[in-house]
Amino acid sequence: VSQSRYCRGVFAQKNISNQFNAWALYTGTHKITNNVNVMTEYQWRRADGFQHWQQSLLRFGVEYVVNPKVSVMGGLAWIQTFPYGSQPILHKFDEYRIYEQINLKDKIGVFEIQHRFRVEQRWLEQYAKNNSGEIVKVDPVYRNRLRYRCMVIMPLPIKNMFLNVNNELFIGVGKGIALNPIDQNRFIAALGWRCNDQSNIQIGYLNQFVIKSNAVDMERNHTLWLSLVYNLDFTKKEN
Repeated sequence: VSQSRYCRGVFAQKNISNQFNAWALYTGTHKITNNVNVMTEYQWRRADGFQHWQQSLLRFGVEYVVNPKVSVMGGLAWIQTFPYGSQPILHKFDEYRIYEQINLKDKIGVFEIQHRFRVEQRWLEQYAKNNSGEIVKVDPVYRNRLRYRCMVIMPLPIKNMFLNVNNELFIGVGKGIALNPIDQNRFIAALGWRCNDQSNIQIGYLNQFVIKSNAVDMERNHTLWLSLVYNLDFTKKEN
């Protein structure tokens, strides 16, 4: 039976839905000591442009800077996912995460290169239809996921302008991964402007390719990506 299900997943016709969304996000890294930062993040993810909810994501982390090229972080996240698009989920659900990551930075000429490796422990609410056809809440599930992002920052000839190009791969590991371990891939190309040493704004294009657990239904989400980065340094003493 398992082999038969696998074969159907491999050879079945793929059902790819092209959709147009918009994400607006804020990220801040706040320096507490010479080696410790607090990270705050919120992402407002919308479907059909800005018309409907796709997801709401709130994330918090504590980062330890080993040296200028290496840092480690651990934190928590709360995500709400909503029914949207042509392959909607059955019901809105909450997800709670714990995550750990390591970030590596280096420069090659004018290019800043970053590699981020993240491990996530995820608790996801689940809903199903009962015998009467009603949608009811069932036992939550636990999942593990690995993420790898490579980012390149390139300064542009125009003062304070830069280009941000990055790609991130999501891979499920362990039990409950179903037919396909690859969860999704995100490619971002964005134009940025440094307001000052503490902040920048970016606008660009995100291609979010999502592979559902049946390995047949997929989404290619063409997304307007808007980002505000605002950092604070609490170690500086005012005169």
